[in-house]
Amino acid sequence: MVLEPLMMSDNPDEDDKTSVLVQTRPKTKRPPLYKVLLLNDDYTPMEFVVHVLERFFGMNHAQAFEIMLTVHKKGVAVVGVFSHEIAETKVGQVMDFARRHQHPLQCTMERED
Repeated sequence: MVLEPLMMSDNPDEDDKTSVLVQTRPKTKRPPLYKVLLLNDDYTPMEFVVHVLERFFGMNHAQAFEIMLTVHKKGVAVVGVFSHEIAETKVGQVMDFARRHQHPLQCTMERED
């Protein structure tokens, strides 16, 4: 028994043309992350900094206290890492809250490498 190739058309040139549909996914890069930093000053009360960390960064009292001590001793501490929009919002919230309570507390953000 001999098997012959199954021809789809009478034109042999058409059978040599093969079409393959390939679905490609565009490669998407993850958006860059930004560190939110709290800076030390000589005027903002420690209790206020703890309150800010609890309120805007969802820390419990012990976590907030530890970060506050790091800010106090080292002059700066990373309090969270977020997308650009969230980091920007957090910085704005902290700065506005500190201003409304007449404290010079500074909060900034920088791109994470």
